[in-house]
Amino acid sequence: MLGKDLEAGELCSRNVSVAYPSLSITDAAREMRERHLGCLVVVQQVSPQESQVVGMLTDRDIAMGVVAAQADAQALRVADLMSRDVVSVREHDSVFDALATMRRKGVRRLPVVGPQDRLIGLLAVDDLLLALSRQLQALAGAVGAAQRHEETEPR
Repeated sequence: MLGKDLEAGELCSRNVSVAYPSLSITDAAREMRERHLGCLVVVQQVSPQESQVVGMLTDRDIAMGVVAAQADAQALRVADLMSRDVVSVREHDSVFDALATMRRKGVRRLPVVGPQDRLIGLLAVDDLLLALSRQLQALAGAVGAAQRHEETEPR
């Protein structure tokens, strides 16, 4: 991160849990619980190997749209509660641009997309924190090595 501009596609998780707009909210919530997820990327299949991002469904969407609204979860589909105004980043966008987008839009997760908005991965704040912590650890190691070198130098 310090030495070169990392791209969103380099840090994102490429194993993304997705949902289709027609999936029931109950099934979506069950999937999120079983996989310990805070969101599902909602996609539309455009080919057997490619999906286009059409929305995001978060645990908050479900809490507000079902629990707080006292709605019948059995009657709702992902399309009823998903956010359609999806904020995403391109695969080759810098990590710094992705972070600026997260801050500007108030989101913690961004779908990473390629040409024609095809889903490539999901970049989360957790991914950025992990990369930053590794860089800080390397920096701390360099400082420690410099201090040891100074202590062993003849005076």
